[in-house]
Amino acid sequence: MQHARHYNTRVAWATFFSVSNKLLDLAPPVLIGMAVDIVVEKEGSFLAGFGVPDVRDQLLVLAALTVVVWGLESITEYLQAVVWRNLAQTVQHELRLEAFEHIQELDMAWFVEQSRGGLMSVLNDDINQLERFLDGGANALLQVATTAITVSIVFFVVSWKVAALAVLPIPLIIWGSFKFQSRIAPRYLAVREHVARLNGLLSGNLGGIETIKSFSAEDREAERVRAASEAYRQANKKAISLSASFAPLIRMVIVVGFTATLLVGGWQALDGELAVGAYGMLVFLTQRLLWPLTQLGRTFDDYQRAMASTERVLDLLGTPSKILDGEGTLPAQVLGHIRFEDVDFHYPGREQLMSAFTLDVPVGATVALVGPTGSGKSTLVRMLLRLYEPQSGTITLDGVDVSEVPLAELRAQVALVGQQTFLFSGSVADNVRYGRPSASDDEVLAALTAAEALEFVSELPDGIHTRVGEEGQKLSGGQRQRLSIARAVLKDTPILVLDEATSAVDNETEAAIQRSLDRISADRTTLVIAHRLSTIRHADTIVVVEDGQLVELGTHEDLLGRGGTYARLWRVQTGVRELEEMS
Repeated sequence: MQHARHYNTRVAWATFFSVSNKLLDLAPPVLIGMAVDIVVEKEGSFLAGFGVPDVRDQLLVLAALTVVVWGLESITEYLQAVVWRNLAQTVQHELRLEAFEHIQELDMAWFVEQSRGGLMSVLNDDINQLERFLDGGANALLQVATTAITVSIVFFVVSWKVAALAVLPIPLIIWGSFKFQSRIAPRYLAVREHVARLNGLLSGNLGGIETIKSFSAEDREAERVRAASEAYRQANKKAISLSASFAPLIRMVIVVGFTATLLVGGWQALDGELAVGAYGMLVFLTQRLLWPLTQLGRTFDDYQRAMASTERVLDLLGTPSKILDGEGTLPAQVLGHIRFEDVDFHYPGREQLMSAFTLDVPVGATVALVGPTGSGKSTLVRMLLRLYEPQSGTITLDGVDVSEVPLAELRAQVALVGQQTFLFSGSVADNVRYGRPSASDDEVLAALTAAEALEFVSELPDGIHTRVGEEGQKLSGGQRQRLSIARAVLKDTPILVLDEATSAVDNETEAAIQRSLDRISADRTTLVIAHRLSTIRHADTIVVVEDGQLVELGTHEDLLGRGGTYARLWRVQTGVRELEEMS
């Protein structure tokens, strides 16, 4: 309620309609009591005291009241359903959007510790649980409370003795309800955790279906899913065994109050202490008072499911982002001078990766980063984009510390072409203009031409409007990579980052991609991360990184002449090529 306090007005209206509907729902037993009173007491009835002495007229008035009450009850039932359900949908929509926007703001180190399926469970299942409760559970709680208060007042006005017996089970029911909540809450929290694990496993398996098939691991993965699903089933079983026992136990408590009302009220009516109509009304109201309490079990069940889910959602929203926007700004015209100075970095829970790392990348230069896997090459790019923050040292762009710049402003200056190309489930044009949504079709075509992608795109069924499928599954790896390059071309930034951009394609595709990269890297600062040294031999500067340290720096010819790490890597790669040609 604190988190969604801006809905207070709508909650107030929904509450008003729920309470009004329940008050009108309690009127029919009163009308029945009045009908009995008219037939028995005739001119001496309760209604006669309001200036309607004729019995037939009293029945007409009662009939008119009945129509009005039922009409108003129908209207308020409609209004409370509309307001509560629309409120539930609005809260669900806005909370999911807020959670998703918050997730996008969290740093990459946090994502490493999460599973995609677990996050999907929070964004979908948990928020849906809250929606289900608001859709019906909140109204049920309000109406039970309204019934208990209203009927208790009527009982004490008509006969305090009957009232005392009728409400006798209520304290026990309330105590049992809170006891039930305290015991069921941890069970539903366990259910939510198990469903998150199951979703994570399913999501991972669907993403890795090709690997599963290639290793003939279908049975093994089916067994893993079976075990996770069984754990989820068992967690639900424990919750169900407790939640199912609530209603029968409450029912046995309720029968005591109902029987007491029936007997004591009947004796009073027989002794003339209680009017027959009033007795009939009390019997009906007792049923209206006590019977809805049997539904408390289901309502509290929905409530605890929603609370377990809401706790997970609010915990997510409470996760702070460690990488925040700076309050400074970059120059109006960014040139692309990058400098890493005395940078120390390590990933959470891992050993130091970089220590006092310093590198200067001049404006318009093409600088290649090479070295063994895990040496820290890609980490430099991630720190430049502030996907990760260094523990110490500074990274500057045109002399401005990147930590002092708004993230969007910083990242708008960099176009990234990575090894793992991600395409969104949309058209070719949608993916190419992802970095510049306002680009025209002509600009998209120009970018595709620069990336040497227009030929294959033209052969697609709908050209640039062809849908590429989820994660671009309808395209080959080389085609996806060329679209990624076209996306970078269209973004048109002063800095271009190529992270293993040609490592996953064949030689012919690599040559075409390399031609594209050579063209688009002209007149802009370019950082190239590569394992294939042949692709970076013409770079202005080659930086050799090993164990997070800059061990060599120079041109291709300089480094070969030194006979160090780069020369050794070059000999290994060219030797492998010679063996391949001989075979």
